[in-house]
Amino acid sequence: MSTKALRNHLWLISSLILALVGAQNMIAAQPQSQQRRLSVAILDFGVSQTGKIASELLAARLASSETAIVDRDLTRSAARGAGYQGSLNLSVTEARDLGSAIGCDFYVIGDAQTLRRSSSKGPDFFESYASIFLVSARTGKLIFWQRPSLEASTAEAAEKKLMAELKNVDLTRQYVGILLKASTEERHQRELAIEANTPIIEEASDENIQVKGLRTPRPYRRLKPAYPESAARADATGMVDVLVDLDKEGEVNRVDLARWAGFGLDEAALDTVKQLHFFPAMRDGTAIPIRFLLRYNFRRPER
Repeated sequence: MSTKALRNHLWLISSLILALVGAQNMIAAQPQSQQRRLSVAILDFGVSQTGKIASELLAARLASSETAIVDRDLTRSAARGAGYQGSLNLSVTEARDLGSAIGCDFYVIGDAQTLRRSSSKGPDFFESYASIFLVSARTGKLIFWQRPSLEASTAEAAEKKLMAELKNVDLTRQYVGILLKASTEERHQRELAIEANTPIIEEASDENIQVKGLRTPRPYRRLKPAYPESAARADATGMVDVLVDLDKEGEVNRVDLARWAGFGLDEAALDTVKQLHFFPAMRDGTAIPIRFLLRYNFRRPER
């Protein structure tokens, strides 16, 4: 091979190597852009004009490079088909079924209104609020809730303040960040569930009691969850169901929500259950671990 031919051959090899290295660098530099965006559905926030504007605004603001908003008309049709009527107090099964009907990763439900309020300390005023719930379609869990509330002397001014709050860039970034974090945590939990050798804990039911002679656990003393101030501000009522895993000593090993209500009611119920101690469940005189459900109904205390 001549000197010139050898130089051309070496140049060709060098060019191929550089091209391969450049392609690898491009792939390494673009991992996030190739990832599938989270699909997020925004349901209607009630039938009021404030609710309509608030949900449309959130749908526009939450669209990002990481999140894709499901078509609003398709979302409405799917929600109606699933029998959803606007409740903010869902069991995880109901929430999963709704998410499955829509076909999304996460969805946002809520309620928004502008109301006239009276005050014993001054003239009447108007409150414009939005109760916003971020829900996982895969797990049915409520992953975040918030209730921005603004006041003004006129309905128009109060609503304008609320919409300005919902347009806040930091707020929408917060929501997107929460969704991304929840997606990562759910993926991690699925991996752990596959790897872990999770023991089966028998669930208490009337059939167990009648057929198998099971004695369900009893608390040493009953505790009533506090009605939180966050719920009082929203005048919230709701039912919270807590799944409890007990060991054979009657100690609480794990708690999880089977029905959530938001507004701080879930946390109040969970905090209460974690303080409980139980006489263990028994079968044929032997203590056994068990899973059972505790239900709490929240109403605003009468003054």
